[in-house]
This record gives sequence, structure tokens and C-alpha cells, in this order.
Amino acid sequence: MPIRIDDDLPVKKVLEDENIFVMGFDRALSQDIRPLDILILNLMPLKEDTELQLMRSLSNTPLQVNISLIRTMSYESRNAAKRHLDRFYTDFRSVRNKKWDGFIITGAPVERLDFEKVEYWEELKEIMDWSENNVTSTIHICWGAQAGLYYRYGVRKYELEKKLSGVYEHHTFHKRTPLVRGFDDSFFVPHSRYTGVCKEDIVNHPKLEIVAESDIAGPYLIIGDGGKNIFVTGHPEYDVVTLDQEYNRDLGKGLNPDIPVNYYPDDDPTKKPVKSWRCHANTLYANWLNYYVYQVTPYIL
Repeated sequence: MPIRIDDDLPVKKVLEDENIFVMGFDRALSQDIRPLDILILNLMPLKEDTELQLMRSLSNTPLQVNISLIRTMSYESRNAAKRHLDRFYTDFRSVRNKKWDGFIITGAPVERLDFEKVEYWEELKEIMDWSENNVTSTIHICWGAQAGLYYRYGVRKYELEKKLSGVYEHHTFHKRTPLVRGFDDSFFVPHSRYTGVCKEDIVNHPKLEIVAESDIAGPYLIIGDGGKNIFVTGHPEYDVVTLDQEYNRDLGKGLNPDIPVNYYPDDDPTKKPVKSWRCHANTLYANWLNYYVYQVTPYIL
């Protein structure tokens, strides 16, 4: 799928070097089709890394997709260059009067805080309320999934005994569910978090359905309201080096982290990590775009 992003966005060159089809604005205008408009609320501290990771996975269907980026205004990121944010990001007020085909809410490194203590919680609640009537389908990632499950459906998070970090085996429940079409019987997903959600709370909710889980990492893919809201508790979009960077960051902070599970060959952090989840990540986002956005959204928004 050609994704259309700003010609000056730094990740565009990286994507093109990886032979990923990225369409410039002029060429997009020449195609007589209605592209999907996808909005991304990027809450991750390393904005450009997350942009690149998500756009890799959004570029694998025949659909044309316009990507727009927004950030919170009630909290200023300390890890992203201000000129990058000012140039490529807008705020919620600038997009709220438009309808959107799809919306992605990323994770954020605030999971140990109560939701109500997160600086931008009130702003995020307003955005989630708005999305109910202005977005065809919203996908929530990691902490974004926990936040969405809590605010939309009352599912609380709980703190784990220790950080869940590694690449874990998962399986699907319902292979006919469009979100998991094409998945293997078992597949792998990176997780990196200190908190989780209780399976029973989800199973007992009439509007929620678990369609994939891990025996160790717990519920992974959760569908709400038939696909209006989708929750992804892991990080299928992660690069091969992301867990390595997080592990070494935590080492540098003196946190004595466990070695990420099933990640380094022979559990040796001096060896190059093995990527075992890219095909799954691409299939997941392609299924979301096709079955929960493209097949559902009106031609005229």
C-alpha cells in the first residue's frame, strides 16, 4: 500500500531506503481514488522511531493511505525536537472538525501512574469521546490499549510482579475473525510493560471479545463493539533493536532488568536480536485497514 506522508518527514527517506512504497503529495493527487485518512496520536517519547515503526506496518496493502500526526498539547514531549513537532504534528483542535477513517493511539511510558494522574488524561478522554462519532475504527496500542479499555469499558489495569519484557508466543481463538485472518497457529509479539489487564474482566464484558492471547503475556488482541475499538496489548510495530535499546537504557539507570525473553540468541545480550514478528505485524495492520476501516467506512466521510 502506498502511504502518503509529508515529503519532508525524516522517516520518508528511511522507508524509501527499505524499498517501502511511499507516495508524495503530487503523485497522490493524480490517482483517481479516495484514500483512507488515518490519524495517529503519538504518545511515545521517541516520536520519529514510532512514526517509522507504524508506517512500516501501514504500508502493506493495495490501499492508499494519508497519514496525519497529532500530539497532546497539555503535555510537551521532552524527547522530541520542538521543530520536528511544530513542522509535522498538529493538535486535536485542528482535526476535530473532520471525519477520519482510522485512528491509532500509541502506547506511552506512564503505565505505573494512575490514569487520572497522567498529565494529559483529561485531553485524552476528550479525544476518545470525540473518536466515537468521528472515526470509523480506533486501534489502541499497549498503554493506549489499557487506557482505552479503562475509559471506554471500565476494565482496570494491575501492576505485574516484574516488568514483562521479551518476545512471547501467542495463539488465536477465532480464526474466522477478520482481524486474525492469515495468522499462523502460533505467532510472536514483543511486549514491554509493567502492568496488564485481567482476562476475566474482558471475558465478562458483553461488548469485548478476546481473539488472541499468550499463556504468559495474557490477552493480546481485544475487539470492542464489533471493531469500532481494537486493543493491542503488545508492540507488534517494534523494530528488532527496540527491546535491546530499552534493556540497555534500564541497565544504565541501575534498574537491574531481566534479559528480554526469547529475544537474544542463547539469551546473550552481546548477540544480535532475532526478529520473529514482522510478518504478523504487517498482517495485523493490513487486516485492520481492510476489514475494520476500508470495508466499513463511507466513501464520503
